[in-house]
Amino acid sequence: MKMLILINDAPYGTEKAYNALRLANQLGKEHSDVEVRIFLMADAANCAVANQTTPNGYYNIERMLKFSLSKGAKVKICGSCAEARGLKNTQLVEGAEISTMAELTNWVADSDKVLTF
Repeated sequence: MKMLILINDAPYGTEKAYNALRLANQLGKEHSDVEVRIFLMADAANCAVANQTTPNGYYNIERMLKFSLSKGAKVKICGSCAEARGLKNTQLVEGAEISTMAELTNWVADSDKVLTF
């Protein structure tokens, strides 16, 4: 099965990205037969920025995204969303890729399930 998780919200301030990545990571742990795809749009493009620092005891989206990648998830970032937020030349989490709406469209058409956060 192919599952696409589409995240639209900022990494911090709400818990949408946090909950989306919790789901992705649980799938990676318990369902190795599921191909997890994560697409970051709008303010969620910031989820893939490297070197995030959070207070002790607070979740860290970068670490969660790296865990997803280590379990085989594919992570893509909307290119125009990243550019609009000044992330064009920003260091991103290793394994995350700048992408396009055409690639997102292909992922949507090819996925068995699409979840949005």
